[in-house]
Amino acid sequence: MRIVPGRTDSVIVVGAGLGGLSAALYLAGAGRHVTVVEREGVPGGRAGLIHDHGYRFDTGPTVLTMPELLAQPLAAVGEDLDDWLSLHRLDPAYRARFADGSSIDVRPDVDAMADEIAATCGRKDADGYRRFVAFLRELYRVEMPHFIDRNLDSPLQLVGAPLARLALMGAFRRLAPKVASYVTDERLRRLFSFQAMYAGLAPAQALAIYAVITYMDCVEGVYFPEGGMHAVPRALCGAAAAHGVTFRYNTTVAGIEVSSGRARAVVTADGERIPADAIVVNADLPTAYRQLLPPGYAPRRLRSARYSPSAVVLHAGSSTSFAGGAHHTINFGGSWDATFEQIVERGELMSDPSFLLTTPTLTDPSLAPANRHTYYALFPTPNLDPRRGAPIDWANEGTRYRERIIDTLESRGYQGFRDGIECEHLITPADWQAQGITAGTPFAAAHTFGQTGPFRPPTLDRRVENLVFCGSNTQPGVGVPMVLVSGRLAAERITGHLSR
Repeated sequence: MRIVPGRTDSVIVVGAGLGGLSAALYLAGAGRHVTVVEREGVPGGRAGLIHDHGYRFDTGPTVLTMPELLAQPLAAVGEDLDDWLSLHRLDPAYRARFADGSSIDVRPDVDAMADEIAATCGRKDADGYRRFVAFLRELYRVEMPHFIDRNLDSPLQLVGAPLARLALMGAFRRLAPKVASYVTDERLRRLFSFQAMYAGLAPAQALAIYAVITYMDCVEGVYFPEGGMHAVPRALCGAAAAHGVTFRYNTTVAGIEVSSGRARAVVTADGERIPADAIVVNADLPTAYRQLLPPGYAPRRLRSARYSPSAVVLHAGSSTSFAGGAHHTINFGGSWDATFEQIVERGELMSDPSFLLTTPTLTDPSLAPANRHTYYALFPTPNLDPRRGAPIDWANEGTRYRERIIDTLESRGYQGFRDGIECEHLITPADWQAQGITAGTPFAAAHTFGQTGPFRPPTLDRRVENLVFCGSNTQPGVGVPMVLVSGRLAAERITGHLSR
């Protein structure tokens, strides 16, 4: 593994997102003097927070899995996760609703889930589900230490028994047919493969190795912290500050000073120069190369990178409640392959939407005024990459699509949604792009074969010997667990291998 040469006593972390906070904790635990520079007034990055009329809306990820990966950076400074966060394991993890009016609950206990499948889809699929879980567990056991929780500088690092084991398991087959080899009911096939959207691909195109996301969601379970998802960066920040990490909020980094192949300092928008022995960048990687570094430093692969679909999110504070609700409800439309074709390939809005509706107040009522709810409706959309044609003009489309979202919700069983809205915030791909997120997608570069593992940008720059990256556009990839791991991998580039 390549590491930063020379002195690394002082480190600047650009951005207090989850990856940057993870890196800061590991670096502090290894004895480095760490300063985190953040342009906003609070930590979190994409995991932000909106306060409005007594409602609190999480603006970023809503699904938290693998809490042990959250515990590890805290443990790096001798802290215990339970002392900083109270986590609720959701049961069901998801409620899936289908176009035919049926529903299936994703239960966090394998036996309970098998019983759910037997009751809704039949005993044969319940048995197939148990075999699928065995596959997922073995997939995670092999994939996590060798392909995810590891800095990769060359494809040759993957050659060996773990790669052969994945090949024998069929992990390099396509995801959709791999899932279909275990379960026959179309509803289950969708339920166990929709996670490919997080990786930026249709299930029919994604490799089965990405079923590791299904393992994290559907086997290990989904959690929700008291105080909402923004409580996660607040906890990481609090622990880091308690162990000597300095935070500088409302400070925008305008550039990184580079000379003789080494980053020497960051320069703020106010002209202040802050020197350091090493710099970790948690800002969006393509944007960082474009805006913070001198011309010519961006890797060639960024010019041809393919990006995941984006989404429109409607945050609504509401007086309306819906009987039989779940914290996370996935609402599947009748179309499936055609929906992915529209969003991923043709850059069109869904004609038959599938969407996620999250109701955090079912788990934590403190996120809204008494007898009120917060709703988070996420509708996948095309990203803003202009190479696929003219992107959607969200300045004009936003209001129309807001109406379309509400009409869809009302027609799918959420009658009264419109009338109950007391405050709302609509987030479109244009909003994410305005935050400096490439192609307007919070889901980063797609996990195509050529953008995965050693083919994804490494955490250590190849031309600036002490410039390190973390976040969803670098290794290992997108999602809260992966971003937390990226912070660890970034820290290891500076400190050498950290004990696990």
